[in-house]
Amino acid sequence: MISEELAKKIRTIRIYTNKAVNDVLAGEYESVFKGRGMEFDEVREYQHGDDIRTIDWNVTARTGHPYVKRYVEERELTVFFLVDLSASGSFGSIRNMKNEVAAELCALLAFSAIKNNDKVGLIAFTDSVEMFIPPKKGATHVLRLIREILTFSPERGKTRIRSALDFFGRINRKRSVAFLVSDFLDSDFISPMRIVARRHDLIAVSITDPRERELPNVGLVDLEDAETGKQILIDCGSQEVRRAFSASSRRRAAELESQFAAMGVDHIPLQTKHDYVQDLVRFFKMRERRR
Repeated sequence: MISEELAKKIRTIRIYTNKAVNDVLAGEYESVFKGRGMEFDEVREYQHGDDIRTIDWNVTARTGHPYVKRYVEERELTVFFLVDLSASGSFGSIRNMKNEVAAELCALLAFSAIKNNDKVGLIAFTDSVEMFIPPKKGATHVLRLIREILTFSPERGKTRIRSALDFFGRINRKRSVAFLVSDFLDSDFISPMRIVARRHDLIAVSITDPRERELPNVGLVDLEDAETGKQILIDCGSQEVRRAFSASSRRRAAELESQFAAMGVDHIPLQTKHDYVQDLVRFFKMRERRR
């Protein structure tokens, strides 16, 4: 059983996301993802005009002649949501907490997927994988994913993105679309992201709150790290402190963007105060132009 408050929130999310899918994202998802699932078929000798990015370097090295990997297009896709539900996600200073934005975002993308007859699955993680829901089709399944994200109570508070990526790589050999949803308050995830991105269509979705970008001018504030419990006293009344905090936040965001670009991983930056539907529309249009 779920509370009336939670049931109301799930109904609200469903109504809002269904409207967004039908009114705003009707053809965006299909044009970008539908038919983009590719399955390995065979290796054959390189022919003039072949894309050099499909060269199988291992076979080429063994035979002394260039060979390419050939793929066939699949009729339906499998979409996975790798969602960071560690303690830092239970923070929000404007309207919603980061975890709530993650649930709404997954709902929007999941309803877009099932509208196109695709399957969706969920991997919820902290510093380990705490929940795995295999991919299925249907609105009832999507509503279950939303409910599980909203009601999830983590056993552990810290973040380890590598654990989710390693798990995803083990349980899913078939090429899929994977949305990695996190605030990326972690390190040591570049290598596993690069490995997953070679085989799957990996998309990074970063969720931040305005208070993680800028401090308010409110004097002395005792801050606590939700994941480690470490506390620190900060003088938010100091312009120098606020400026240093903002500069550090901008550097981290720029470094993250640079890392994603170097891996060839698309990035959707979201904030808890912004309309993420329009952020998604911009992302879809960017990918469509690139195709």
